[in-house]
Amino acid sequence: MQPGLSSQFGNIDIYLFDQLLRGRIRPGMRVLDAGCGGGRNLVYLLREGYAVFAVDRDPLAIEEVQQLAAKLAPSLPPMNFQVAPLEAIPFADASFDVVICSALLHFAADDRQFNAMLKGFWRKLRPGGFSFCRLASSIGIEKEIQHIAGRRFLLPDGSERYLVDAALLETLTTELGAILLDPIKTSVVHNQRSMTTWVIQKRAKRSLFSRERYK
Repeated sequence: MQPGLSSQFGNIDIYLFDQLLRGRIRPGMRVLDAGCGGGRNLVYLLREGYAVFAVDRDPLAIEEVQQLAAKLAPSLPPMNFQVAPLEAIPFADASFDVVICSALLHFAADDRQFNAMLKGFWRKLRPGGFSFCRLASSIGIEKEIQHIAGRRFLLPDGSERYLVDAALLETLTTELGAILLDPIKTSVVHNQRSMTTWVIQKRAKRSLFSRERYK
Protein backbone atom coordinates (compact mmCIF):
# COMPACT_ATOMS: atom_id res chain seq x y z
CA MET A 1 0.00 0.00 0.00
CA GLN A 2 0.98 3.66 -0.40
CA PRO A 3 2.36 5.22 2.81
CA GLY A 4 -0.91 7.06 3.50
CA LEU A 5 -3.02 3.97 3.00
CA SER A 6 -0.61 1.86 5.04
CA SER A 7 -0.87 4.19 8.02
CA GLN A 8 -4.67 4.18 7.75
CA PHE A 9 -5.28 0.47 7.13
CA GLY A 10 -2.08 -1.27 8.25
CA ASN A 11 -1.11 -4.54 6.60
CA ILE A 12 -4.75 -5.58 6.31
CA ASP A 13 -5.74 -8.77 4.51
CA ILE A 14 -6.89 -7.64 1.06
CA TYR A 15 -10.01 -9.82 1.23
CA LEU A 16 -10.97 -8.32 4.59
CA PHE A 17 -10.42 -4.90 3.04
CA ASP A 18 -12.96 -5.97 0.41
CA GLN A 19 -15.52 -6.58 3.16
CA LEU A 20 -14.95 -3.03 4.41
CA LEU A 21 -15.31 -1.58 0.93
CA ARG A 22 -18.62 -3.38 0.48
CA GLY A 23 -20.00 -1.95 3.71
CA ARG A 24 -20.35 -5.21 5.59
CA ILE A 25 -18.24 -4.01 8.52
CA ARG A 26 -19.78 -0.74 9.67
CA PRO A 27 -19.27 1.74 12.51
CA GLY A 28 -21.09 0.65 15.65
CA MET A 29 -20.45 -3.04 15.07
CA ARG A 30 -18.71 -5.15 17.69
CA VAL A 31 -15.76 -6.92 16.06
CA LEU A 32 -13.76 -9.84 17.44
CA ASP A 33 -10.41 -10.82 15.93
CA ALA A 34 -10.03 -14.49 16.85
CA GLY A 35 -6.31 -15.17 16.60
CA CYS A 36 -5.25 -11.56 16.15
CA GLY A 37 -1.47 -11.96 16.05
CA GLY A 38 0.08 -8.50 16.17
CA GLY A 39 -3.13 -6.81 15.04
CA ARG A 40 -2.44 -6.45 11.32
CA ASN A 41 -6.18 -6.48 10.56
CA LEU A 42 -7.18 -4.11 13.36
CA VAL A 43 -5.42 -0.83 12.53
CA TYR A 44 -8.31 0.76 10.60
CA LEU A 45 -10.97 -0.56 13.00
CA LEU A 46 -9.14 0.82 16.02
CA ARG A 47 -8.44 4.14 14.32
CA GLU A 48 -12.09 4.56 13.32
CA GLY A 49 -13.52 3.86 16.75
CA TYR A 50 -15.00 0.39 16.32
CA ALA A 51 -15.76 -1.72 19.39
CA VAL A 52 -12.77 -4.01 18.87
CA PHE A 53 -11.97 -7.15 20.85
CA ALA A 54 -9.27 -9.74 20.22
CA VAL A 55 -7.82 -12.99 21.48
CA ASP A 56 -4.62 -14.88 20.77
CA ARG A 57 -2.89 -17.69 22.62
CA ASP A 58 0.44 -15.83 22.39
CA PRO A 59 0.88 -13.35 25.27
CA LEU A 60 3.39 -11.30 23.25
CA ALA A 61 0.84 -10.86 20.46
CA ILE A 62 -1.78 -9.60 22.90
CA GLU A 63 0.73 -7.23 24.47
CA GLU A 64 1.47 -5.85 21.02
CA VAL A 65 -2.23 -5.37 20.24
CA GLN A 66 -2.83 -3.69 23.59
CA GLN A 67 -0.04 -1.24 22.78
CA LEU A 68 -1.52 -0.64 19.34
CA ALA A 69 -4.95 -0.01 20.85
CA ALA A 70 -3.51 2.34 23.47
CA LYS A 71 -2.09 4.41 20.64
CA LEU A 72 -5.03 4.32 18.20
CA ALA A 73 -8.04 3.83 20.48
CA PRO A 74 -7.09 4.79 24.05
CA SER A 75 -10.71 4.65 25.21
CA LEU A 76 -10.83 0.88 24.74
CA PRO A 77 -10.07 -1.07 27.93
CA PRO A 78 -7.04 -3.38 27.82
CA MET A 79 -9.31 -6.27 28.86
CA ASN A 80 -10.81 -6.17 25.35
CA PHE A 81 -7.63 -7.98 24.31
CA GLN A 82 -7.00 -11.27 26.09
CA VAL A 83 -4.72 -14.29 25.96
CA ALA A 84 -6.91 -17.25 25.06
CA PRO A 85 -7.25 -20.06 22.51
CA LEU A 86 -10.16 -20.08 20.08
CA GLU A 87 -11.60 -23.07 21.92
CA ALA A 88 -12.12 -20.96 25.08
CA ILE A 89 -12.76 -17.33 24.09
CA PRO A 90 -13.53 -15.39 27.31
CA PHE A 91 -16.27 -13.14 25.93
CA ALA A 92 -20.04 -13.59 26.05
CA ASP A 93 -21.71 -15.82 23.50
CA ALA A 94 -23.78 -14.14 20.76
CA SER A 95 -22.15 -10.76 21.49
CA PHE A 96 -20.35 -9.88 18.24
CA ASP A 97 -21.48 -8.66 14.83
CA VAL A 98 -18.28 -9.74 13.08
CA VAL A 99 -15.64 -12.36 13.85
CA ILE A 100 -12.35 -12.28 11.94
CA CYS A 101 -10.29 -15.47 11.89
CA SER A 102 -7.40 -14.99 9.52
CA ALA A 103 -4.66 -17.59 8.90
CA LEU A 104 -5.26 -19.61 12.05
CA LEU A 105 -7.60 -22.57 11.54
CA HIS A 106 -5.03 -24.40 9.43
CA PHE A 107 -2.85 -24.82 12.51
CA ALA A 108 -5.35 -27.33 13.93
CA ALA A 109 -3.73 -30.65 14.76
CA ASP A 110 -6.76 -32.73 13.76
CA ASP A 111 -10.51 -32.70 13.12
CA ARG A 112 -11.31 -32.46 16.81
CA GLN A 113 -9.26 -29.31 17.33
CA PHE A 114 -10.39 -27.76 14.07
CA ASN A 115 -14.04 -28.19 15.02
CA ALA A 116 -13.42 -26.91 18.55
CA MET A 117 -11.69 -23.78 17.21
CA LEU A 118 -14.45 -23.15 14.67
CA LYS A 119 -17.29 -23.63 17.14
CA GLY A 120 -15.36 -21.61 19.73
CA PHE A 121 -15.66 -18.40 17.75
CA TRP A 122 -18.94 -19.24 16.02
CA ARG A 123 -20.69 -19.22 19.42
CA LYS A 124 -19.58 -15.61 19.89
CA LEU A 125 -21.50 -14.38 16.84
CA ARG A 126 -24.96 -12.98 17.37
CA PRO A 127 -27.74 -14.06 14.96
CA GLY A 128 -27.30 -12.07 11.76
CA GLY A 129 -23.57 -11.59 12.35
CA PHE A 130 -20.92 -12.99 10.06
CA SER A 131 -17.47 -14.54 10.21
CA PHE A 132 -14.60 -13.85 7.84
CA CYS A 133 -12.10 -16.70 7.62
CA ARG A 134 -8.90 -17.10 5.64
CA LEU A 135 -7.34 -20.52 5.88
CA ALA A 136 -5.09 -22.89 3.98
CA SER A 137 -6.78 -25.35 1.64
CA SER A 138 -5.98 -28.03 -0.89
CA ILE A 139 -7.96 -26.25 -3.60
CA GLY A 140 -5.90 -25.92 -6.77
CA ILE A 141 -2.82 -27.72 -5.40
CA GLU A 142 -4.22 -31.21 -4.92
CA LYS A 143 -1.37 -32.77 -6.91
CA GLU A 144 1.33 -30.79 -5.12
CA ILE A 145 0.64 -31.77 -1.51
CA GLN A 146 1.69 -34.86 0.45
CA HIS A 147 -0.72 -36.54 2.85
CA ILE A 148 0.46 -36.97 6.45
CA ALA A 149 -2.62 -38.02 8.42
CA GLY A 150 -6.27 -37.04 8.46
CA ARG A 151 -6.41 -33.58 6.92
CA ARG A 152 -2.79 -32.79 7.72
CA PHE A 153 -0.61 -32.32 4.64
CA LEU A 154 2.92 -31.29 3.75
CA LEU A 155 2.84 -28.31 1.40
CA PRO A 156 5.40 -27.56 -1.31
CA ASP A 157 6.58 -24.55 0.75
CA GLY A 158 7.72 -27.01 3.46
CA SER A 159 4.98 -26.25 5.99
CA GLU A 160 2.52 -28.72 7.49
CA ARG A 161 -1.10 -27.61 7.59
CA TYR A 162 -4.62 -28.83 8.23
CA LEU A 163 -6.20 -28.36 4.81
CA VAL A 164 -9.85 -27.89 3.97
CA ASP A 165 -11.47 -28.20 0.56
CA ALA A 166 -14.61 -26.72 -0.97
CA ALA A 167 -16.75 -29.75 -0.13
CA LEU A 168 -15.82 -29.55 3.55
CA LEU A 169 -16.50 -25.81 3.74
CA GLU A 170 -19.89 -26.28 2.12
CA THR A 171 -20.70 -29.10 4.54
CA LEU A 172 -19.62 -27.02 7.54
CA THR A 173 -21.72 -24.10 6.33
CA THR A 174 -24.76 -26.37 6.28
CA GLU A 175 -23.97 -27.98 9.64
CA LEU A 176 -23.62 -24.57 11.29
CA GLY A 177 -26.96 -23.52 9.83
CA ALA A 178 -25.13 -20.66 8.17
CA ILE A 179 -25.48 -18.71 4.94
CA LEU A 180 -22.57 -18.54 2.51
CA LEU A 181 -22.32 -14.78 1.92
CA ASP A 182 -19.69 -14.98 -0.83
CA PRO A 183 -18.62 -17.71 -3.21
CA ILE A 184 -15.63 -19.59 -1.80
CA LYS A 185 -12.56 -17.77 -3.15
CA THR A 186 -9.07 -19.24 -3.36
CA SER A 187 -5.65 -17.81 -4.17
CA VAL A 188 -2.95 -20.24 -5.27
CA VAL A 189 0.54 -18.85 -4.65
CA HIS A 190 2.93 -20.24 -7.27
CA ASN A 191 1.76 -23.81 -6.52
CA GLN A 192 3.41 -23.50 -3.09
CA ARG A 193 0.31 -22.94 -0.97
CA SER A 194 -3.37 -22.19 -1.36
CA MET A 195 -5.37 -19.73 0.78
CA THR A 196 -9.16 -19.76 0.78
CA THR A 197 -11.63 -17.09 1.91
CA TRP A 198 -14.80 -18.38 3.61
CA VAL A 199 -17.44 -15.80 4.61
CA ILE A 200 -20.57 -17.09 6.33
CA GLN A 201 -23.45 -15.51 8.22
CA LYS A 202 -25.31 -16.81 11.25
CA ARG A 203 -28.97 -17.07 10.36
CA ALA A 204 -31.46 -14.60 11.78
CA LYS A 205 -35.12 -13.81 11.10
CA ARG A 206 -33.99 -10.92 8.96
CA SER A 207 -30.60 -10.93 7.24
CA LEU A 208 -28.42 -7.82 7.26
CA PHE A 209 -26.98 -8.88 3.92
CA SER A 210 -28.01 -10.61 0.75
CA ARG A 211 -25.70 -13.06 -0.93
CA GLU A 212 -23.91 -11.36 -3.78
CA ARG A 213 -22.89 -13.28 -6.85
CA TYR A 214 -19.71 -12.46 -8.73
CA LYS A 215 -18.33 -13.86 -11.95
